[in-house]
Amino acid sequence: MGGPWRVIVRNDDHNTFDHVARTLARYIPGVDLARGMEFANVIHNSGLAIVFRGQQETAELYWEQLKEAGLTMAPLERA
Repeated sequence: MGGPWRVIVRNDDHNTFDHVARTLARYIPGVDLARGMEFANVIHNSGLAIVFRGQQETAELYWEQLKEAGLTMAPLERA
């Protein structure tokens, strides 16, 4: 469907900063380990972070990959 979609990762009590950062770097294009750590800090301090904005099909793929890797995901939503 039209318009960008958002992939949001939520804070939880079981994922480490390192796991979050490495997972984001592995699956989200343009995210390296340093940027992944920045996202991990935002997630920890704010409770969530938007880690990707884009077309629905791509957002669905990244959402599934991050969820399967154990990250706590908010429902996929249209921006």
